[in-house]
Order: sequence, then C-alpha cells, then structure tokens
Amino acid sequence: MSQFAVMSLTDKAADRVKALVANAAEPAIGLRVGIKKGGCAGMEYTVDLATDTNDKDDEVNHDGARVFVAPEAVLFLLGTEMDFETTKLRSGFVFNNPNQTSACGCGESVELKPADLKALADKGDPVVQTGN
Repeated sequence: MSQFAVMSLTDKAADRVKALVANAAEPAIGLRVGIKKGGCAGMEYTVDLATDTNDKDDEVNHDGARVFVAPEAVLFLLGTEMDFETTKLRSGFVFNNPNQTSACGCGESVELKPADLKALADKGDPVVQTGN
C-alpha cells in the first residue's frame, strides 16, 4: 500500500517546526498537532512539542521537519495545509483546512466537520484508496 500524508506543510511551516525543535528547552523530535473542543466556534487547533513518538499518530515529514497528527484529529485534518505566517500583528501557524466550515471573529477557534470520505473516494483521492 502506498504512503500518504494526512496533511501537508509549506516550506515556511517546515522551517518554523525545525527552528522550534532546535531551540526547545527540552529534547523534542517534532510537533504534535491535534484539535480540542473550545472557543466560541467549537474547536481549536493544538500545537505542542513532541518529545516522543506515539504509534497511533500519523507522521508528516517535510524537508526534515516532523509533525505528528493525533489520531482523534485525523478525520478533521485530512487535506489540510499547515503554513506559517508573520504579519504586523502576529506570527503563527495557519491551517488551510478544507474541512473548516467557519471561524470565530478573533480567529482562535474554528468549526470543523469530518472529511467526507465518500467524496474523496469519488475524486480518486489516494488517501481513501490506500485503506489506511
């Protein structure tokens, strides 16, 4: 079966992940991305340093940057592109997520729906065809 990535990283996101890991106060191997209930729109993305691997996580690698996707987040993050942006007012990771249906005004929380696996299969998406 072929390998697939639950989500992708831009070059900017990969550079930031590598910088965070290199400058971490404790030894880290990458970042762990997940979701949790919270905020005014219902869900929030979580990003934490990963200090060890978890067999249930999906691992995404891009140019030496390692991101681990928590198993409970996979269906909500399928097809997501993780980017890093810096503006005059803030810098941080941005999730370009096709499963996001809305966001709150402050941008801290989002409303997500699980990925439509049937629609992905109908489009011939390799994510669905691998059986993973």
